[in-house]
Amino acid sequence: MTSASDESEVVRFKRLAAERAVDSIQPGMVVGLGSGSTAAFVVRRLAALRAEGRLTDVVGVPTSVETEVLARSLGVPLTTLEEHPVVDLTIDGADEVDPQLRLIKGGGGALLREKIVAQASRREIIVVDAGKLSPRLGTRWPVPVEVLPFGWRSQALFLEGLGARITRREGPGGTPYRTDQGNLIFDCAFGPIERPEELAAKLEARAGIVAHGLFIGLTSELVVASPEGVEHRRPV
Repeated sequence: MTSASDESEVVRFKRLAAERAVDSIQPGMVVGLGSGSTAAFVVRRLAALRAEGRLTDVVGVPTSVETEVLARSLGVPLTTLEEHPVVDLTIDGADEVDPQLRLIKGGGGALLREKIVAQASRREIIVVDAGKLSPRLGTRWPVPVEVLPFGWRSQALFLEGLGARITRREGPGGTPYRTDQGNLIFDCAFGPIERPEELAAKLEARAGIVAHGLFIGLTSELVVASPEGVEHRRPV
């Protein structure tokens, strides 16, 4: 069981990693703004630098409605992929990271937009606390899979056929969770995944599956914060 002091340490590590990643933002950049608690620290740090008169010409591409609302509330100027189809740098978090810097993302439900922005980015920095590191994807976190509401039961059977123990994500009051696109999410516990690329290919080939939380080959750098400090890692 996680104590309050342990939780505060995790929050501090997230903030430290996020603020270190923001150091990579240069004037004039188009920056992808990720989703979730770690990415919120990125938005807040960017807003603080703007208030100091720095990075005033940076614009952000939010990966979720939640991030958009936060950025606007802090005065961070936003743009879209229609206006800027190439993003200079995206900073985002992750739920689980393996030694090859492959990721599971989507715990916050923004996996589709996060992946669209990541694929449009020249560079993607992932920021995590050390607790997100894992020897193999699926060891600590299920794979979120976003599906169309139409025919969702057939997708559930398909995912179970791949060996997943699935849970349909719920929103407030036990109603089905809906993404910003109005889709459903199945959290798929595969256990440790031996060949993430093969699983990703099977999910991508299935009509009705809109997105999955396996992010492979998209991480340019990883910033990890732990009691030992903040560390940069790159794919090997």
